[in-house]
Amino acid sequence: MSSIDHFDLRSFDLNLLVAFDALMQERTVTRAAARLKIGQPAMSHSLATLRLLMQDELFVRVGQTMQPTARALAIAPRVRHALEEMQHAIRAEDRFDPATHRRTFRIGFSSEMELLLLPDLVALTRHAAPGIRLLGRATDKKDVYALLDDGTIDVAVGCYEAGAQRHRQRHLFEPELMCCFNADLLPLATPIGLDAYHAAEHALVSLGQSLQGCLDEALTRIGVSLNVVMAGSEFLTILAAVAEAPLVATLPARMLRRFAPRFGLTTSPLPLALDLPPVSMVWSARSDRDAAAAWLRDSIVAVLGPGNERSPAARPQTARAS
Repeated sequence: MSSIDHFDLRSFDLNLLVAFDALMQERTVTRAAARLKIGQPAMSHSLATLRLLMQDELFVRVGQTMQPTARALAIAPRVRHALEEMQHAIRAEDRFDPATHRRTFRIGFSSEMELLLLPDLVALTRHAAPGIRLLGRATDKKDVYALLDDGTIDVAVGCYEAGAQRHRQRHLFEPELMCCFNADLLPLATPIGLDAYHAAEHALVSLGQSLQGCLDEALTRIGVSLNVVMAGSEFLTILAAVAEAPLVATLPARMLRRFAPRFGLTTSPLPLALDLPPVSMVWSARSDRDAAAAWLRDSIVAVLGPGNERSPAARPQTARAS
């Protein structure tokens, strides 16, 4: 591809090419002016400027028409082609066909959202968009907007705060917690009472160094400390541990409704009121009009949006294509 001298083009009013093409089509100043919806004096001024810049008469009056010179005839096809290309570029739409599109989307997650979203999302994409690939990664709230800015991830889902003006955010749902245990190993009545909950030994998810893990801030706000005997970084690890030991685990309700039966666990409402941040989807404003990225966001809403929680057997089938 040849280079473009932007400075040289900047000094040339590209509207003059539009006027030139109109004159080539109409062959009179009056009709060319009418085509461009400008006055005849303005059209005459454009022709005079073109003649000066091109160092050629370009159009010579012959009777009632303006006949193009050899120079005008020589450049006319290239001017016409350039204007057609410009028009196509201006009118071009970002078309997206999920059935044929091929692309890898990189999705950032906080905490349990990867486990809640990816299984249903990949089921949807394999059905509706087989060329779409999904790459998930853990994304801390302190890093999420930098990763969106540099294109490391396309979208993120989790408990993220609002970003800058160049970022977009959509609320997905208000999180809810439940607890679970193996009734064969820990014969607790359900719903679990507050005293029994406090007295039990607990297993929690922790992504850092604290045994209190992801619940630490919420528990601290209400002055509660649990007897945590095990903490791990993976939710399925905690579920497996509770299935094998007399422990209570406190986990997202969506996750327990889906996975607790697979581990033979009993679930119960949480006997505490915890203040948890909402789950949102965030992305860069740069991808607002990207039809494929918009389709992915619609698909995420189809899986996680309000009222869209699914049982283990349910799978989303469609999402709106842009």
